[in-house]
Amino acid sequence: RGFGSQTDGESRLARVLREKFPRASAIKVVDISGGCGAMYEIHIESEEFREKRTVQQHQMVNQALSEEIKHMHGLRIFTSAPK
Repeated sequence: RGFGSQTDGESRLARVLREKFPRASAIKVVDISGGCGAMYEIHIESEEFREKRTVQQHQMVNQALSEEIKHMHGLRIFTSAPK
């Protein structure tokens, strides 16, 4: 697949995350299953994560993607608050 082009799954997850985290300064979704949509890596930098422990940040992402996660084998989450 071409550089910079997202799969449907990546676009869908990014759209959901932008809705759930309107204050996010960066959202990156990568299909790490070779394009079949079974596993994703997600990077989010958002003000919503400030003052929250990593486990709480990841719970927020899992909650935001609860419907989508039902159709996945795995999810790698990386979260941070803006510096």
